[in-house]
Amino acid sequence: MRLEKRSEPSRIALVCAPLGAVIFTLIVSALLVAWAGAPVGQTYSLLLNGAFGSVFAWSETLTRAVPLILTGLAAAVAFRARLYNIGAEGQLYAGALAAVAVGGMTEGNGLQTLPPAVLFPLMMLAAAAAGAALLLGPALLKRHLGVDEVVTTLLLNFIVLLLVSALLDGPMKDPLAMGWPQSAGLVPELELGKLVERTRLHTGLLWAVALAVLAWALLRYSVFGFDVRATGANARAAAFAGVPIGRTMVLVALFSGALAGLAGAIEVAGRTGYLTLDMSPGYGYTGIVIAMLAGLNPLGVVAAGVFVAGVLVGADSMSRAVGVPTYIADVIVATSLLSVLVATLLAQYRLRLR
Repeated sequence: MRLEKRSEPSRIALVCAPLGAVIFTLIVSALLVAWAGAPVGQTYSLLLNGAFGSVFAWSETLTRAVPLILTGLAAAVAFRARLYNIGAEGQLYAGALAAVAVGGMTEGNGLQTLPPAVLFPLMMLAAAAAGAALLLGPALLKRHLGVDEVVTTLLLNFIVLLLVSALLDGPMKDPLAMGWPQSAGLVPELELGKLVERTRLHTGLLWAVALAVLAWALLRYSVFGFDVRATGANARAAAFAGVPIGRTMVLVALFSGALAGLAGAIEVAGRTGYLTLDMSPGYGYTGIVIAMLAGLNPLGVVAAGVFVAGVLVGADSMSRAVGVPTYIADVIVATSLLSVLVATLLAQYRLRLR
């Protein structure tokens, strides 16, 4: 048995592939729920209501979706050029660290004298620059020395987390935190406003959607986007056709890292107000799943981010009601990813018996 590429993939099959993947995921997850001794219908109903059943549920889901969308965009942009950025988690923390360093109420921070209209853009630029710099190194190592970027970006995650831990227990530790390792809070004027009163939903959602539209427009309509798509399709052929591969990889690294760095700054400015070591429960790694679910489409990343956030938020309320472990959310997300990949593969290839 072998795979044979279809001469012309069916558009209907490509559209129905994600739907079939979702149905398969629900069936597999239902078997696990039944195995745990919980009623399947009630469990799914509670998961859906916990994520989308009220204004509060929607606000929690969209709040969780903001960093997921941004890290998903970071992965999608990089993967389009076959730059496999596994370091969005570290880049997120680097961006959050830079945001707190610029906009935090740290003793001796002379930037606090600047007006908020100047300090806020400076804080966001610092976060974007920190994330971009963290991915630029692995991109240059891959381009000039052939070093695998999967390894370097993955290991940089642990280096950044150890650096953040050392700083939060040392020079950046908030003296008013009663010994808890956290940074000083942001200047109140730099925090993002709320979209819905008495909820945690903040204007970072608008940032995430705007950046998704920007990334989609750049990849689809600009010369840079053409270079990225050509590099990702076949770098050697693109170079032969005159595409500047080196410059394209550098720009992709800067753009992707900046998106992940902004995720950290927006999370600090919109939700927490300060930096802690447990600020991210793995947003950078989940962003890779979201990018793949979206087919590396920036607009699809928004929908995939809301879907994954809804599963994670809904699983919390579901677990409390019927006693199913919250890890079922991880199973749903992972199974949906594998199902989408297999369904898309079968839409483009057919199985042939030798």
